[in-house]
Amino acid sequence: MPGTTAASITPVVVRLKLSLLRNGLRQSAGRRAAYLASVVFVLVFAALVLLGLIALRGVGHAASLTVPLVAVLALGWAVMPLFFPSGDETLDPTRLVMLPLRPQPLVRALLVASLVGIGPLFTVCVLVGSVVATAHGTAAYVTAVAAVPLALLGCVALARAVAAANIRLLSSRRGRDLAVLSGLVIAVGVQVVNFGIQQLSSAGLGQLDPVADVLGWLPPASAIGAVHSVSKGAYGVGVARLGLGAAALAVLLGLWARILTRLMTSPDGSTLQVGEAGATKTRSTGLSRLLPAGRTGTVMERSLRYVWRDPKTKAAWVTSLAIGLIVPVFNAVQGTGSIYFACFAAGMLGIMMYNQFGQDTSAFWMVAMTISSTRDAYVELVGRALALLALTLPYATLVTVLTTALLGDWESLPEVLGLSFALLGAMLATGAWTSARFPYSIPQEGYRNVAPGQAGLAWISVFGGMVGSALLCLPVIALVIWVNVAEGGDAWAWAALPVGTAYGAGLTALGLRLAAPRTAARLPEILAAVSKG
Repeated sequence: MPGTTAASITPVVVRLKLSLLRNGLRQSAGRRAAYLASVVFVLVFAALVLLGLIALRGVGHAASLTVPLVAVLALGWAVMPLFFPSGDETLDPTRLVMLPLRPQPLVRALLVASLVGIGPLFTVCVLVGSVVATAHGTAAYVTAVAAVPLALLGCVALARAVAAANIRLLSSRRGRDLAVLSGLVIAVGVQVVNFGIQQLSSAGLGQLDPVADVLGWLPPASAIGAVHSVSKGAYGVGVARLGLGAAALAVLLGLWARILTRLMTSPDGSTLQVGEAGATKTRSTGLSRLLPAGRTGTVMERSLRYVWRDPKTKAAWVTSLAIGLIVPVFNAVQGTGSIYFACFAAGMLGIMMYNQFGQDTSAFWMVAMTISSTRDAYVELVGRALALLALTLPYATLVTVLTTALLGDWESLPEVLGLSFALLGAMLATGAWTSARFPYSIPQEGYRNVAPGQAGLAWISVFGGMVGSALLCLPVIALVIWVNVAEGGDAWAWAALPVGTAYGAGLTALGLRLAAPRTAARLPEILAAVSKG
């Protein structure tokens, strides 16, 4: 478009983003309610963060907290587009490939449009609170006037450059698997933050001084570091840090423009011929040779492949694996945990047995066509349970041994392993039954795990099954309590392992037997429920 300038593009791109937001909210009342709830939550949280940072004013070593906080905030801006590429449709510049737009005006227009949203508002609150807590003196406040927009633009430009550099990957099906890591990052991040807060509460903010000194030279945190330096009278250092932030922003904008030029002028995989490299070949992975023969092995292989290939299934497994390890291990490292927290691993993975057919979504009709009797349903459930056990048993054992080693309580290892195996067996039994009785659909698009109108079924299935599993484990729980309370009971602690293992296996076998006839009888209802949405 000859003569196109940033002044003419920018309002159009901003209106485009507002239109995308408005049209998205018009799709359903549930989406509007979720968006409004998220806005309220972010605003309240931002206000609390702002007030908390303002309260730090006058506190020694305040900059030791504000500088790392802005660095972490910038890291969040960098990685969030990788985990949630569908959160903002304007992140994908390839949608504008057919338009006659030059990269430089487009960069400026997209940069301004990126300032519209909840994320930039939250970032502004953090930055304003940080400079209020850090700045002392007129010169520091003058520096802050430049530091806040510089840090904000640095965060936004960093997010856009990262998203543009990886957009081909993120827009592919395999690339969307990156979102699987979000659950792991969030789970690990929460525990790291919790551990850090506990350490700071006992040691004070002074422990962060070395970290703040280093991060104060890394943009965009260097902008807050500049305010701190000027507050101390180190004007040269402050100017250097501010200049470093401005230079980094210029580099990011230049890199972003180069990436946009490449994206909008070079062909992608959809315009190239597949050729010989795209020819499909049948390759044996060796997995089938390790599994039982017949339908049981086939079901196991299908379930294990879902874990590896299906994004939603993989996300659920990664999250469960991460939380099952983090909760007992982090508590053990902090010295506040119990060895019985190791049962969390078996519990988190046992949940994967619930809604077995919903995990197949509409593809379940192909499975349903192969089930014509109670025997077929039983073999199907057995294969799914064995696939889950193939991953869960060694994992639960590993987490239990690791937790025991960290706490040094080896005498309790048989009790915890027995209780974990009993809990796992109970959850396999109740999960098989609730999968047939309360199936629900899992949408493949977006980040929802339950189709609209089926939330009640999900709550009944998962939480009802968990309560039932806890009740079924009462005999083993009673045995563990007796071993620890009764006089001379510790001599029988070893018995908890074989008893818990046998009891869990018996519950699993009984649960699968009881669930099989219900599954065979309710196939049409199950198929209708899991195919909804």
